[in-house]
Amino acid sequence: MSGGMLHEDVLFFQRLLKAEGLYNGKLDGIWGPLTEAASNEFEEKSKQIKEEIASFDSRTEAHIRTLLLKAQREARVFMKKVLDAGINAKIISGTRTYAEQNNLFRQGRFGNPGPVVTKARGGRSNHNFGIAWDIGIFTTTGGFITLDKAYDKPAEVGLSETLEWGGNWRSFVDKPHYQLKVGEKITIVRARFEAGENFVMVA
Repeated sequence: MSGGMLHEDVLFFQRLLKAEGLYNGKLDGIWGPLTEAASNEFEEKSKQIKEEIASFDSRTEAHIRTLLLKAQREARVFMKKVLDAGINAKIISGTRTYAEQNNLFRQGRFGNPGPVVTKARGGRSNHNFGIAWDIGIFTTTGGFITLDKAYDKPAEVGLSETLEWGGNWRSFVDKPHYQLKVGEKITIVRARFEAGENFVMVA
């Protein structure tokens, strides 16, 4: 998994692994034996969650594997409920590095093409901490559904007490968005994540 990863990417992954309690080395951005071992354990635990709950399409699987383990479990339970309800949904976004978040923030701003899709810069989105995902709903022929009302049903059938839905937000309604409830301000979540500390209550 280390092939082609930049220093910042390795550091980001080390923080995630340390927050999970899987990595006990330095947060140095260097892919060494401890990072490799922690990565392998993370992958094994992810596989166990998948086998326990359900597996999905390749796009959804790719994004689920970027989440913290508790978020992976919640995302799989959520997706199973949504698909069982006959909704053709996929997870189309999971964890993003700070750099990826900044690139997304620039979309639709500063003369860049495309619509504005986020208010958050890098380090200010829950997508940056392995606890959030976005869904897309598709037609039977694969067309992407953008109708706002279509994104109410997944929340009706899939939302749980441990999840927060962007459709309930006031300042920036984001119906495709779901995230773990952590009970902390994002500044505290970011500080703990960057220190490699756990910020998600274990259920």
